[in-house]
Amino acid sequence: KQNIMIAKMKWLLPALCFAFFQTANSQTKDAAYMEKHRPQIHFSPKKGWMNDPNGMVFFNGKYHLFFQHNPDSTVWGPMHWGHAVSTDLVHWEELPIALYPDALGTIFSGSAVIDKDNTAGFGANAMVAIYTSHSHAMEKEGFEKVETQSIAYSLDEGITWTKYKGNPVLPNPGIRDFRDPKVAWYEPTKKWIMTLATMDHITFYSSPDLKNWTEESKFGKNIGAHGGVWECPDIFPLNHEGKQVWVLIVNINPGGPNGGSATQYFTGNFDGHVFTPDDTETKWLDYGPDDYAGITWSNTGDRKIFIGWMSNWAYANIVPTVNWRSANTIARELAIEKTGDKYLVSSAPVKELDILKATSYNAKNVKAKNINITAKAGKLNGPAILKLTADELKAFNITLSNNAGEKVVLGYDKTANQYFIDRSQSGKVDFAKDFGNKIIAPRFSANKNTDITLVIDVASVEVFADKGLSVLTAIFFPTSDYTDITISSKDGFVIKTLNLSHLNSAWK
Repeated sequence: KQNIMIAKMKWLLPALCFAFFQTANSQTKDAAYMEKHRPQIHFSPKKGWMNDPNGMVFFNGKYHLFFQHNPDSTVWGPMHWGHAVSTDLVHWEELPIALYPDALGTIFSGSAVIDKDNTAGFGANAMVAIYTSHSHAMEKEGFEKVETQSIAYSLDEGITWTKYKGNPVLPNPGIRDFRDPKVAWYEPTKKWIMTLATMDHITFYSSPDLKNWTEESKFGKNIGAHGGVWECPDIFPLNHEGKQVWVLIVNINPGGPNGGSATQYFTGNFDGHVFTPDDTETKWLDYGPDDYAGITWSNTGDRKIFIGWMSNWAYANIVPTVNWRSANTIARELAIEKTGDKYLVSSAPVKELDILKATSYNAKNVKAKNINITAKAGKLNGPAILKLTADELKAFNITLSNNAGEKVVLGYDKTANQYFIDRSQSGKVDFAKDFGNKIIAPRFSANKNTDITLVIDVASVEVFADKGLSVLTAIFFPTSDYTDITISSKDGFVIKTLNLSHLNSAWK
């Protein structure tokens, strides 16, 4: 019996040790996501620095999110590709780093595709990353050709990667800013199309095999906003009442509508060679200061899902977080709306966000004179979604506040016909000169009625107004979490329907 007991213990001890390690590791993971200002419904890395989302691709039921990552510091530095996956765009599992710097340089932004027809010869359904290699060594020597385009492939769904021996696949033609390739298959010509940021414009390239690239055309040198360098482009079609409308996204830094980084876009037509815009008006996907470098997932069919970096280069390196810096916006579904004779891109929170809903409060025909919603619906204890509709839009304020008197005020200014966010009293604001500036967005809808959705996290708010035609994203850093939501109006604003849904944390 004693021998049997010893044998059992020899088997049981390793299992117990493994279980203890798993439990300890789980507790450590949970603790990391309970840090001050840590987003509860947005992806952020466990530690270190993050900026642009990269290589977003959907495959075998998983959304892959790669991202610009400095694992050894909370400020920008040697860029790697971090990696996370999700089955629902809400719960994320961070995986080991996918791509490390090499002899060609650090790993700047790019995209990923599924090569289902094995055009590159790496294998059917290979996951292929297309990224910018940035040589800091050449940069220090004063060379201009510091950025080239490279590829890598994975045959195990992004877990391990092999860099192509023939890199770079697209050498630098002699310009400094030559980066951020977004690649997609264009069926009519049976070729891959690369949309590349080249200084102050976009250059389109085509390839039959992801290895050999031919320049097709250029766009934008004298069109759009040019307050800063063009970065992180994307091009894709959206359907509007049976018509295909192409959307070209171009991120720009600085030069946004509210200062610093922002995402502009153009609508028009693309024939595999040339992009022809509908008009030359500058349009912005998000008027808030904290949605940048966003692009869409590939391999998602007709559904176009967008995600951005939820920060701004004006202060990204100095925001008051400790062990990590930066998060992503929530995933958003893009669509085309027509207002007058112009096509506009609308954004809406993905429906998967409803997975996190806990308790909800509903009301109808609320006179928004001065009403504390959380007094009726329960105090905020983390993230929430506030939705309201009205038959007639009038001036109003929605205030998020805490017991310390800190607050974020957002709403609608009827005289100026603008939505706004005021974070001047939101908590810590003195780390950056213009952080407390008022943020505004024009109202594009001509309808008398409105619908407004607020996605609230412990350190951010995302506003989607008029079916997402006017969007504002802003981060903030209160000394303690906001607990109250108050709605006020001097103009007799009547809310037809109101819903406040408390959300569970995606990390707990």
